Amino acid sequence: MNAISKLIARTPGRGLVLLAIFFAVLAALPPFLDRYLLSVMFLIFWFATVSQAWNVMMGFCGQLSLGHALYVGLGGYVAALLYVGFGVPVIVGVFPAMLVAVAFGAAIGFLSFRFGIEGVYFALLTIAFAEVTRIGFDNWPLMGGAAGLFIPVRAGGGGEWWNLRGGPVLFYYVGLLLMAIALVVCSLLRFSRLGYAWLAVREDPEAARALGINVFRAKMSAIMISSAMTAVAGSVYAFYQNNLFPSQAFDISRSIELILAPIVGGLGTLIGPILGAFILTPLGQGLIAATEAIVGKAVPGANLVFYGIALMAIIWFAPAGVWPWLKKKLAIPEERS
Repeated sequence: MNAISKLIARTPGRGLVLLAIFFAVLAALPPFLDRYLLSVMFLIFWFATVSQAWNVMMGFCGQLSLGHALYVGLGGYVAALLYVGFGVPVIVGVFPAMLVAVAFGAAIGFLSFRFGIEGVYFALLTIAFAEVTRIGFDNWPLMGGAAGLFIPVRAGGGGEWWNLRGGPVLFYYVGLLLMAIALVVCSLLRFSRLGYAWLAVREDPEAARALGINVFRAKMSAIMISSAMTAVAGSVYAFYQNNLFPSQAFDISRSIELILAPIVGGLGTLIGPILGAFILTPLGQGLIAATEAIVGKAVPGANLVFYGIALMAIIWFAPAGVWPWLKKKLAIPEERS
């Protein structure tokens, strides 16, 4: 509670009011939305959550991960396997899912940071881990292999919220809760001692080391926290889809999708990843629907083409991202340190 009170004290009053209105409106929306729009809103919340998790790595600590789908897939597979094979509720299974993701993140971090693998080479290592894991799960019968792992939906079981066995309204509120929790967690981290250490490492690792900051420990904490947050979101997404395929769960295109929102919204900011998800996801879903209506079938990668165009436009007109530009327009002051 003390940490939260300090966070509120640091946040400008106008920003708190706008944020409260924003979440209040979202909480009241479901009665006015159909099933399709509820699903789109869930995807927005989900991408906002994983974008905030990735933002911890890149935006706060300056470590470029291009294989973050690894933690999405691991979280989903572990929670799904525990539920399908042993009947473990999702609200319990999410903790082992987080531990497995953290173990993989720690392995990647140790290999990279202990032996000085940085920059583009670190990014390539994250891709390599995701690809190796994808191949492994593709040939692992226990996980369903290439045929996929399917999560059963019990007839008449509708209201099992603890197992995420419900309709679009349930997932809407679960997604909204995840986004809100991720925002609070990232806010607390950003203004903590660890958060300031991350910023120092991001700006100049050598200078941070000279100031007495344990750079290795700071980077390890960033990748472990980010992987844990991503695994939680991956667990929820698996139960939303009711199936898991290695070629989708660990695919690099998934990693690219989840890093675009913070880049478009504003890398290293708290609101940027959320704003980026609200911009890209509905436009991407609309483009998919439009191409299906025109062509008569789904066009693979159509949304990624759009994301690329949107990213180029943002880089050209607002290099720092949409949120820093919008914050100036709304005259919202910077968060106080």
